[in-house]
Amino acid sequence: MYKARYYKVDGKKGKARALPDVLFDGVVNEGVMHQAVKAYLANQRQGTAAAKTRSEVSGGNSKPWRQKGTGRARQGSTRAVQWEGGGRAFPPIPHSWRQQIPRKVKALARRSALNDRAENDRVVLVDMPALEKPRTRELTGFLGAMEMAGKVLLLTDGKNENLYLSARNLPHVTVRPFGHESVYDVLWAHTIVIERSAVEKLGEAAADDAAKAPPEAKAASTTKAAGKTKAAGKTKAASKTKAAGKAKAAGKTKAAGEDEAAGKDEAEEPAEGTESEEDGDA
Repeated sequence: MYKARYYKVDGKKGKARALPDVLFDGVVNEGVMHQAVKAYLANQRQGTAAAKTRSEVSGGNSKPWRQKGTGRARQGSTRAVQWEGGGRAFPPIPHSWRQQIPRKVKALARRSALNDRAENDRVVLVDMPALEKPRTRELTGFLGAMEMAGKVLLLTDGKNENLYLSARNLPHVTVRPFGHESVYDVLWAHTIVIERSAVEKLGEAAADDAAKAPPEAKAASTTKAAGKTKAAGKTKAASKTKAAGKAKAAGKTKAAGEDEAAGKDEAEEPAEGTESEEDGDA
């Protein structure tokens, strides 16, 4: 379980708080994050770049000079691509650059980005100051009291218009409602500042979902876990039985080899006695 630094409304540091496991589960998938950032940047493109080909520009209906006899290169139109004022070869054509990624992949990329920041101690929980009206000076003072350096991403509990307007003219500060931040926003920022109430609501929602789970789902998960334990036990017993069988087979082979060697020794002894008797008769 990850823990995050905690700051109060006045900017003073408090006791570190635990982050909910439902979001900060320790999974960091760099490939999925790369895919999400590529799709985000591609979706920012308007795709309106365009230029005209030689068939779309005006003019150039007649041949500039005759085919032969002038000493110059033959030309058929003054709107060819090599002429000034002519068309363009392989021009950009307006089209959509939009990319879509699956919902679960997008959620995995967001969790991975947040886990990466939490793993490097870049996630901070705070009690946001209540701004009666947009005041950039108060926001910069609050961030300065916490000694936030570099780019900062503020994630609020719901929409906070005054905080958004206060940070709008700060180039190193971005404000988003918690849950609406993109993977690019998280990776862009050096520090992620999350409002404490938003994280607490997330943990409470996860606990409520676990409590409201139907008994069939709980029984299925228990049965699945028991099945895994039983399968592991069977595998372990099978490996033990296999090892015992191998040891027993090895013992039998060794005993058979010893019996065979003893039989050979017994067969060789009478032969030596017979030779000695023959020598005596001679």
